[in-house]
Amino acid sequence: MKNKIRKIVLNAVKTGFENGLLPTDQIPEMEIEEPRNSSHGDFSTNFAMVSAAIQKMPPRKIAQSLVSSIEALRETSDETVNLIEKVEIAGPGFINFFLSYKAWHPVVDRILEQDKKYGASDMGQNEKVQVEFVSANPTGPLHVGHGRGAAVGDSVGNILSFAGFDVQKEYYINDSGRQIRTLGTSVWLRLLQKAGKEIEFPDDCYKGDYIKDLACEILEKQGCRFIQGDEKEAIALCAKFAAKKILKGIKEDLSSFGVVFDQWFSEQSLYDSGRVQKVIDEFTLKDLIYKEEGALWFRTQDFGDEKNRVVVRNNGLTTYFASDIAYHMEKYERGFDRVIDVWGADHHGYIKRIDASVVAQGKKSSQFEVILVQLVNLLRGGKPFQMSTRAGEFVSLKDIVDEVGKDAARFMFLSRSYDSGLDFDLELAKQKNSNNPVYYVQYVHARITGILLKAKQENIIQNIDFNKGINLGLLTTAEDINLLKILDTFKANVEKSAETLHPHVIFTYLMTLASAFHGYYNKHKVITDSTEQTLARLSLVLGVKKVIRNGLALLGVNAPERM
Repeated sequence: MKNKIRKIVLNAVKTGFENGLLPTDQIPEMEIEEPRNSSHGDFSTNFAMVSAAIQKMPPRKIAQSLVSSIEALRETSDETVNLIEKVEIAGPGFINFFLSYKAWHPVVDRILEQDKKYGASDMGQNEKVQVEFVSANPTGPLHVGHGRGAAVGDSVGNILSFAGFDVQKEYYINDSGRQIRTLGTSVWLRLLQKAGKEIEFPDDCYKGDYIKDLACEILEKQGCRFIQGDEKEAIALCAKFAAKKILKGIKEDLSSFGVVFDQWFSEQSLYDSGRVQKVIDEFTLKDLIYKEEGALWFRTQDFGDEKNRVVVRNNGLTTYFASDIAYHMEKYERGFDRVIDVWGADHHGYIKRIDASVVAQGKKSSQFEVILVQLVNLLRGGKPFQMSTRAGEFVSLKDIVDEVGKDAARFMFLSRSYDSGLDFDLELAKQKNSNNPVYYVQYVHARITGILLKAKQENIIQNIDFNKGINLGLLTTAEDINLLKILDTFKANVEKSAETLHPHVIFTYLMTLASAFHGYYNKHKVITDSTEQTLARLSLVLGVKKVIRNGLALLGVNAPERM
């Protein structure tokens, strides 16, 4: 609808110029907004104020000329213009548009016609975007923080795809380096303990019970080989076995959480293919990498970082930064126009160095974006708690999904903007009432399914084609129009969410739509004594149902038929 108002303004300017009311038909950048106060109309534009310098006229005089032009267009029987009930001038020159209730009825037709594509946009123009998220080290189960990052990253990917971008979701497997060696050492030491040897367990090793479980499994299958063989080889084999086993569990947990990646990319493959050494050699030739105190340093300061960073230590071992440079170079070589990384908030200090490496490769800083996801505080009944687990150290994503379900977990993770901390109340997420956000929204879909089923059982909608012959002109109440207005803005919210990379925009939209529907249902009967009225309202609520389904799908949440 906003685009229709913009078109009316553009046509009015052209008409005003042709009729001598305006000295020029130039159009400055203007805003078409929905006033916060409904007494100011459905839409308002600041055209008169921003064009005063161009038109060389007082804003209110420009506004009056525009209103006169709109009235002139009305006489041409322009259908779009005739959807406007009245136009008023307010304040220094705001032009307020009050729409006829008929202006909103085509929204239902569009929803029913476009169905699962309603709300989709072509704003992305098929631009290739990679969203990399979770990417947890395969050294232990996914925890709650990973769960929030997974919900955010997966939803961002869904929304960008719906908005016309060519999206690939990727998990970067950190299967090389110190932490994997530490994992191997941890399992190997537990293995020796299980075999009856007295072992002092170092503080920097992994101590979760899952490490003991891995050691037991190895001992049962081929323990002697690991115990009696070469220590270095045994640790490497333990690391390989454990990382593979843990990664399998991570994949299972993410699948249960509704997350499916297009690609799983191995860090080790960057070393095996020689890509890490290649990028070090290339940057050295460009004098972007230099040697000092036996180590190799990347000149990240030249690209805005606070200091230069080590890529190869003086002991000859590469840093994580070295493989990250190679990985991001590899991403762009695969043809991605934009790369979006979803990280935990504790990685904020890492942004500048990766950005520096991207710019050093000849890419624009705008082609690399980072979403920082803040911490999750777990509550039970409003009180903080530490949920006990077999590991005894953290709450895993699997624990959360097992207790509250995939849909509730995802919706709760997205209930606040990711740049704010989140209080996740497990008891609230299990409630079956309006206090629980996911229940509140999903119940709209289930309730409307029940209404449609009842209408079918009463032979009201037998052989009815909702795309044809329904008199939507009977949708005239304030609640009808309010629902229609909210439905009309779904696409705009999708585009806003895609532009800002904030799935929370869709969460907020769904809560607003759900609130409007519940209010509508409490005030109006959908199935009435009038067949025509009933069919009009059934069309409206069917539209609500489809938009709820589409919105929930973007967040990876199901839309149940029954609850």
